[in-house]
Amino acid sequence: MRGPRLQDVAERAGVSMKTVSNVVRNYPHVSPKMRERVQKAIDELGYRPNVMARRLATGRTGLIALAFADVGIPYFAELARVASRTAQSFGYRVLLEETDATLEGERALMATSEAGLVDGMLFQPSAMTSTEIAQHRSDIPIVLLGETPAPLTIDRVMIDNVAAAREITRHVIASDRRRIAFVGHEAKVLSETSRQRILGYEQALQEAGITPDPALLVATESVSAADAVTAMRQALDDGLRVDGVVCRDDLAAIGTLRALQERGIRVPEDVAVTGWDDTRLSAVTFPSLTTVSPDLHALVTRSLELLIERIEGYDGVGRHEIAPHRVVTRESATGHAD
Repeated sequence: MRGPRLQDVAERAGVSMKTVSNVVRNYPHVSPKMRERVQKAIDELGYRPNVMARRLATGRTGLIALAFADVGIPYFAELARVASRTAQSFGYRVLLEETDATLEGERALMATSEAGLVDGMLFQPSAMTSTEIAQHRSDIPIVLLGETPAPLTIDRVMIDNVAAAREITRHVIASDRRRIAFVGHEAKVLSETSRQRILGYEQALQEAGITPDPALLVATESVSAADAVTAMRQALDDGLRVDGVVCRDDLAAIGTLRALQERGIRVPEDVAVTGWDDTRLSAVTFPSLTTVSPDLHALVTRSLELLIERIEGYDGVGRHEIAPHRVVTRESATGHAD
């Protein structure tokens, strides 16, 4: 027994099949009254869109892949949430792919390109180089997210990490901090993200007449709050003395707060601490985190616009664009050092 078809929904709602299609694809220019009418018919009939039928009829599935390292990292979880909601306004749904931040995982992703299940892909690489990305021929359009250098042929959207790191380090310096650490970069292989953030941190120090000290770079084994706790405990036990800490991300900042509090070091009175990403956790830590806030809605919206242009046939040179960011000031980096 066959399931209900698009035509059945149209007949039940008393509208055209095009109107039903627009509602199913979340096309924005459908009146609320018409959307409610069609949705009621969909619910009554139990209609479910057939992805492969749509592929045969239009050449497209209405699905976009979003690929990144690990959905367990708060930034990527929030990126996925924003992407899913924003894609709906463009008439698309999002399929998540995790690569575990490994070269093997990213190579496999590029090689399979979702086997024709998606129309395009937003991809934030962690391990692949620009050269290797350029060498992988893909059957679907791709827009890169994040700091990894992009080939000239591929679109990329990111925030200016160097500028943002300068800004948040200047904020710490402005409260009379002079011995400022950077915490949370990788202990083994430095990612492009960490490289750019350390560069901006060091530039701000130099602008203020402070010589960057390699002893104030505290690496972690992985991107996690637990590893940041371990690294900061060890650094403090080894004699690290600071009055400010610029962290690679909010997870490193949360771990840093824990390690400092264990030692009875007050934040921000003794040490100012900053994070990065403005995840939901940053507003509820104790104290709450001053952090770099990327404009995820702007980043995702522009990425989707570029990707849909590719899906619809644009084959020009890659567009490399910068999304906005701001520094959100909270309790962990306010006031002046004692």
